[in-house]
Amino acid sequence: MAGDSPLQGRWEYRSFVEAWCHGAGSPDIVCDRPLFDRFGWLELLHRFCFSDRNADIVRVAESDAQAWLFLTETGARRRSALANWYSFAFRPVFDNASDPAIKARLLAAMTHSVAKRVAHIDLYPITEDDGTLALMMTALHDSGWSAVSRQMGINHFLDLNGRDFDAYWATRPGPLRTLVQRKGRGAPFDFTIYHDVTDSLWADYLTVYGKSWKPSEPHFPFLRALAQQQADAGTLRLGFARMDGVPVAAQLWTVQNNVALIHKLAHDIAYDAQSPGTLLSHHMFRAAIEEDLVMQIDYGTGNNRYKMDWMEAQRPLYRIDAYNLHFPVAWLPALRARISSLVAGRLTR
Repeated sequence: MAGDSPLQGRWEYRSFVEAWCHGAGSPDIVCDRPLFDRFGWLELLHRFCFSDRNADIVRVAESDAQAWLFLTETGARRRSALANWYSFAFRPVFDNASDPAIKARLLAAMTHSVAKRVAHIDLYPITEDDGTLALMMTALHDSGWSAVSRQMGINHFLDLNGRDFDAYWATRPGPLRTLVQRKGRGAPFDFTIYHDVTDSLWADYLTVYGKSWKPSEPHFPFLRALAQQQADAGTLRLGFARMDGVPVAAQLWTVQNNVALIHKLAHDIAYDAQSPGTLLSHHMFRAAIEEDLVMQIDYGTGNNRYKMDWMEAQRPLYRIDAYNLHFPVAWLPALRARISSLVAGRLTR
């Protein structure tokens, strides 16, 4: 450590096994940390979705406070967030660091450490309302990076604010409520929500997905491993709509800390006229609100119009591109990014 640094240590790891051996892998599947900040989630994501990339994990500590930044190597001097379309958010992970000043020091130390060997970092999806965007931009700026941010996505979510399901449902758009009432007459489907996952249930999920409108899914093994991980923790909610025993719609949710996350949904397009996906959503929302007593439901990334019928709020998702001007290879991309931000009126530091 440099003599003028208040930090006690900086560590860098190229695999999750290394990081696990140094304390990142403490059993956190049932802790209060949000899913996308957990070592278990990040390790699964790297193992199944980024196995062709080296992990680049940075850890710093000050007294009993520590911070982690989980990146992947996307080039000789380029790093990206360990995140993809399954990730609702990406942020540095802090332990015992509630003080904003400590967070700022830890994060500045991490970005300074990465600057010794990296010319370009890109991070997405970054949220603003929890302070992550400002924290990241300040740390990058203070450690010498040229950083710009731009909005690239939307996250739709619902805050219940103490409402029960009936009160929530009464505020939904009329066409949606009418559709559910009309298509639900006669109980055409059987609905079941499982808290575990078996080979048989997963085969049903794959059957529904294969008959849906969805594009080919490249990472079913990741989703299967995630479902098992969450089932073991008691947080899985795997929902099905069946007609005469045949699965025609499926949804993969998780519920923890009074928040429900909607990860994946699909339905058999042969049953479009009967709206099994919409009716299953109605059943899943009711169960999450009445049985799991969630306070928030998060529909993840993507600005799909159907999400607006169920959600009431949205937050922008940002991408940060940071360039290290100590490396000549970063000069031209940094200039282009800055000009683009100026033209768009979105320059941030």
